[in-house]
Amino acid sequence: MSPSPRPARFGARPTPRLPSSISPTCLASSSSKIDCLFTALPTCTVTPHGTLTQPSSLADSFARAGYLTVAPDLFNGSLATGDINVPGFNTSAFLAAHGPEVTDPIIAKTIEHVRTKLGVKKIGLTGYCFGGRYAFRFVSAGKGGDAAFTAHPSLLGDDEIKAITGPAAIAAAENDSMLDATRRSKIEGLLQGTNQPYQVSLYSGTSHGFGVRANVSVPVQKFGKEAAFLQAVQWFDQWL
Repeated sequence: MSPSPRPARFGARPTPRLPSSISPTCLASSSSKIDCLFTALPTCTVTPHGTLTQPSSLADSFARAGYLTVAPDLFNGSLATGDINVPGFNTSAFLAAHGPEVTDPIIAKTIEHVRTKLGVKKIGLTGYCFGGRYAFRFVSAGKGGDAAFTAHPSLLGDDEIKAITGPAAIAAAENDSMLDATRRSKIEGLLQGTNQPYQVSLYSGTSHGFGVRANVSVPVQKFGKEAAFLQAVQWFDQWL
């Protein structure tokens, strides 16, 4: 007997508009593109973008893949005024002002809203750079996430990895001082110890941030960015 076909994800009926009461803590894709959100299943991708460029286009891409996509403002309106990699930017001070004690409640409120107000049954979390550790933090016991995906995560701790209770995937850059070969190897060992489904994919010719701000005029970077996105979609299609 052939398996039953999965419900269509593309071209599905539009989801209800997200109420204005959750702004600005939580934005759906982008304020001008709520109509592009579609879902055929009671699932949701909560996308904590830890990057400062192109987050809305990435959220729109997840929406086009068939997921109701919610992008909470993890910085509570206090985004960096420029590229955090530019010399002179006080990265330490910025990160200190946006630690888990500040960021966790924003994500928790978002998850509570989509479950209780929108009727979402399954939640996948994606995190890029800064947001990567939070994708892992909220796929642990009692946090509300069902599966996690992160690209080039920053500050992802051992305890945050060991605590996961759902599937987790990582897209890693070849050149990343925050996730070098030694660290990747240790993370793989920690993931093995969780007894959860996991995936760690390494993309050649890429650097930290490639999942969002790759130079798409360079073929290997373009491939890496697109392949990492497809990795995330396939991960959620399997585990949500």
